[in-house]
Amino acid sequence: MTVMATRSTSQQRQAGLIAAAASLFAAKGFNGTTTKEIAKAAGVSEALVFKHFPTKRALYGAILAEKVTLDELLGAVEESARKRDDRRVFTLIAGFRIKPSVDSTLLRLLLFSALEGHELSDMFFGKHHRVLYDHLATYIKTRIDEGAFRQVDPLLAARAFIGMVVHHRLLHEIFGVPMHQTHDATVRTYVDLFLTGIMKARRSRPL
Repeated sequence: MTVMATRSTSQQRQAGLIAAAASLFAAKGFNGTTTKEIAKAAGVSEALVFKHFPTKRALYGAILAEKVTLDELLGAVEESARKRDDRRVFTLIAGFRIKPSVDSTLLRLLLFSALEGHELSDMFFGKHHRVLYDHLATYIKTRIDEGAFRQVDPLLAARAFIGMVVHHRLLHEIFGVPMHQTHDATVRTYVDLFLTGIMKARRSRPL
């Protein structure tokens, strides 16, 4: 077997372990999942799990590295922010958060890690949620300083907006509430509601 083939096989095994672990962590939590169960789900020995990932924490970190991919989104958000395209900035974030194709495993992993109260919750929150909060809060503050938005707490405003769309995902992916609008219509509604509330009212010109 060539070096390239060996490397490919190793990467495939790692990918299989990550997929199996993500599914189990999302269903049973970090504490409730054993490496033996992960090995069985991936169709490998427990020894092979430890060969690739010495600890469950390392495996959890690998899941985050694979699933938490915000670079493309943040790049698009920053481009729209430079153009001061308020609607586009919020539409991009809302669309990313609630689009049907997003892997619901991430949401379940976050909930389990928070409920179990261990350090992995901070790891997950820092890599996935705090990054968006910080970017959005910075943009909101900029627009407040420029006089486009009302005087509000930028971080609370960012949390309010992201909170709306995260709650939407909770309703549909965790509680199974059926969708009653299309994805695009839902995003437009949330963005309209938020921008209507935060934008400064324009003074009408005297007749």
